Formats: sequence, structure tokens, C-alpha cells
Amino acid sequence: MNAFFSKEFYGNTVLDWVIAMSIIIASILLAKLTFFLLGRFIKQFTKRTKSKLDDIIIDKFEEPAVFGIIILGIWYGINSLSLSDGVHTLLVNTYYFLITFNVAWFITRLLDAIIEEYLVPVVEKTETDLDDQLLPVLRKAIRIAIWILAIVVGLNNAGYDIGTIIAGLGLGGLAFALAAKDSLSHLFGGFVLFTDKPFTINDRVLTNGFDGIVKEIGMRSTRIRVLDGREVTLPNADIANNSIVNVSSEPDRKITVDLALTYKTSTKHLRLAMELLKQLTVENSNVNEAKTVTAFTEFSDFSLKIRFIYYIKKGASVFDTMTEVNFEVLEKFNANGLDFAFPTQTIYNVN
Repeated sequence: MNAFFSKEFYGNTVLDWVIAMSIIIASILLAKLTFFLLGRFIKQFTKRTKSKLDDIIIDKFEEPAVFGIIILGIWYGINSLSLSDGVHTLLVNTYYFLITFNVAWFITRLLDAIIEEYLVPVVEKTETDLDDQLLPVLRKAIRIAIWILAIVVGLNNAGYDIGTIIAGLGLGGLAFALAAKDSLSHLFGGFVLFTDKPFTINDRVLTNGFDGIVKEIGMRSTRIRVLDGREVTLPNADIANNSIVNVSSEPDRKITVDLALTYKTSTKHLRLAMELLKQLTVENSNVNEAKTVTAFTEFSDFSLKIRFIYYIKKGASVFDTMTEVNFEVLEKFNANGLDFAFPTQTIYNVN
């Protein structure tokens, strides 16, 4: 038995390999035990406290803690072996990089959860939509900044010369810019949308052939929920380079109706019809009566036409108001003997 454990493989005895594997397996078991204890006892304790911050910290610490224990176990297990200088250096660099990665993972999870718990409810209660636009961008910017810093620190701890890497990136900057010109144009498009503010969150817009409500304005793209319920993602550059109609910014909704009366209608009744139209807009609180326009506009082939233009106030239901107005027109015209025309033809028998 001793002879078997004394055999060497790749510069280490079987016993050395068994010890290394035992340390790694023990670290995995310890990681599972830690996950169980955090979930079973620590979380139950933090739930009794008034603050939610400790619940968030423990919840976001679980996975990185497990990963960190496993990394540490693998490190000690492999470090117990006799390795060449090159392999040992590679393992050390990898270990430091993974530790940095784990810390960055925990920080991004924690900050994102804190923003979701504390900042998002505050932003949703404010009257302005600017913070609703900026918050998603801020969250992404924080994550990107943390990961960039983590990569730089990780590479530096792993023994790489960051100055040389940055210089190399500078030399390849032109090639990168050419390859990423579309992405950069979308980023600049997002900057234009933020500065010009052609629309904000929850505005209804018409752009690029889509009609819908703006749900999110990101760094690269904008999400619009179209009227049929589907969500469309449009690159910011495409939006910035095309016409944008902000339906929500209109002060009133203009409605134009052409009413056709029969040729039997007298001048007196035509004037009465126009007065009735003005009167019903005064009686409807959803209509801006000051802008109402009525005009006798045309002698058509089959009718005398009256153009009726009215404006529905901002915030009022467009379809409900149109329905109310149309019912009022029909009832008032019928009550006053005003007949609507339809295409007719009179045939005279000359025999």
C-alpha cells in the first residue's frame, strides 16, 4: 500500500495528489455548507431586522462566497503539489484574477440590488421622466466601470504590464473604431436623444414606421411598446436620423368630420346645423370649444357638405370623446329634421 502511495506522477506522489484532491473536495463541501448556513440561519436572522439592507447583502453575498471558498480550496490543493515555475506562475496569476473577478461580481450584484430596492421606487414617484431615462443608463455605466476596473486590477495583479496593454490598444484604436463604427453611432444617437429630448419615458411616438409608448431609453437602443402590445427595440442612431412625431406632446387632438346633408336642406337649416355643432362642443367638457370650426364647404354631387373641426383636450380619451360627439350630432340632427345625404340618382321618364 505504501509502495502505491509512493509512486510518482508528474513530479508528485500518489499521496500528494490524494491530499490535493481531498483539499479541493473539502472546499466544495465547505462551500455547500456555507451556502446552507447562510440560507437557513443567517437569512432567517436578518429577516427579523427592520432594515432590508442586511437581507440584500446576505442574499447577494451567497454565490460569491461559495465561489470564493472553492477558488481558495483549489488554490491550496494545487499549491500543495510540486509544480514547475512556469505552471506555478500561471496558477498564481489565474488565482489573483479569479479573486478580483469574484469581488467585482459581488460588488455589481450588491449595487444593482441596492439601486433596485432604494432608488427605483424614488424615481418612479417623481413627476419628471428624466430620472427614469437616466437611471437605466446609470446602472449600466456603473456595471461597466466596475468590470473595466476589475479587469485592469486583475491583469495587474496577474503580473501583466497594464501600460503596455493600453499602449497596444492605442495603436489598435483606429482599427477598433472602424470595426465598431455602428455601435459608436448608436451611442452617439443615444447622446443626441438625451440632449435634444424629442421624447421621454411613457411618451407615445411615431418613428421608423412604429407607433407606440417609449418604455426605455438606453445607451445603444430604445425600447418601444407598440399599440398591439409587442415590444420593439430600435437602435438609437436609426431613431436620431429619422423623423420623430411625439404624439404625447400635442396640446389637443384635432378631429375633422365632413357632414353631408341633402339638397333639400334650406339655408336656415344649414345655419342651424352649424350652430348645433358649436353648441355640442360647448356642452362637452372634453372638447376645447374655443377652437371649434364649422363651415359650409362644398356643393358635392349628392350633398351639401359642412366641415366640422373640433379639438379634444389633452388627457381626455380620444375614442370615448369622439363617440360622445358623434352620438350628440346624430341625436341633434335627427331631432331637428336634418337629413344626412347618401349617393342618390333620379331617373326621369321622357316618354
